Amino acid sequence: MDLTDLINYRNSPWLLLLLAGAIGLVISILIISLIKITASRKEWTSVRAVRENLTSVLHFFIPIVLITAAAKTYSYSNPQYDWVFALSKTTLIGITTWLMARIVIIVEKILIDKLDFNSPDNNQARRLFTKIKFVKRIVVIMVITVGVSILLLSFDSVRQYGVGILTSAGIASVIIGFAAQKSLANLMAGIQIAFTQPIKIDDVVIVEGEWGRIEEINLTYVVVNIWDLRRIVLPITYFIETPFQNWTRNESALTGAAFFYLNYHTPVDKLRTKLKEILDATPLWDGRAWALQVTDTQGQLMVVRALMSARNSSETFDLRCLVREKLIEFIAKEHPEALPATRVEEPAESKFRISETGI
Repeated sequence: MDLTDLINYRNSPWLLLLLAGAIGLVISILIISLIKITASRKEWTSVRAVRENLTSVLHFFIPIVLITAAAKTYSYSNPQYDWVFALSKTTLIGITTWLMARIVIIVEKILIDKLDFNSPDNNQARRLFTKIKFVKRIVVIMVITVGVSILLLSFDSVRQYGVGILTSAGIASVIIGFAAQKSLANLMAGIQIAFTQPIKIDDVVIVEGEWGRIEEINLTYVVVNIWDLRRIVLPITYFIETPFQNWTRNESALTGAAFFYLNYHTPVDKLRTKLKEILDATPLWDGRAWALQVTDTQGQLMVVRALMSARNSSETFDLRCLVREKLIEFIAKEHPEALPATRVEEPAESKFRISETGI
């Protein structure tokens, strides 16, 4: 390398940028190490969420901030290297957008960690969980939109597009332009569901004749996990436009029923006493309500309905099954005459006396 090459090399920004990047990398490693050490304390769940979702971004964010600052400083005295600053600035905008999206996810995790899903009636926790999830998705979309707009504003040739996206008129025109589209209708329905909440995450619903739980609520569709582990994927407008059953709309507690078709010899009082004995012996019953009544008659049978309450839909289902099993066992063992039976009555034989008359 001769003297001219050495002077040109010293006048180039690469050494300065390399030094800025190295300093930024050292700073990021120190910060990340401090976060990991702090996150090891069990009571600091917020720092643990930062460690799990932010450390990878910091490896890039801090170095690129220093590189961009160095490139900007260098371009003041060397305008021919403005393109280096433009390139680093574009990278910084992209990484900053990534960082902001991760911060939104961290806030989401911190808020969700404070919810108590283990209480018998976790309706309020599920209500907040649904709102947090949906708002997080909306905010992430807004962060990405703003990031793209700022990126477009950085270049003169496409600046007008960035301005159009950010201005209220531009946003309104985009919404009006897509208002007739089904995807936007789903999005608007999703916003309505997030705040009015006809459904929540983990709600028990009856849709399309199937019993299941709300597993996911996305921007445009809902996933229902039905009892046999199949999934029904429904457009989110389904829950705005179509009637459906929500068993846990306002609270998790439910009253379940078990029906028995028995004959008229059934000792109803003894069945009622046995039902109370069964409920007292199981933790599935919440002690709130119970009853056993004859609700109907059907030909040779009467319909006996046993009612019992439980803390949530899962325990209600298990309690109904338990009551059926125990009462059937009791009836078959102690009162078999109460079991339904088919009666066949033979008509009495008609006897005719034939008298013969003679001449």
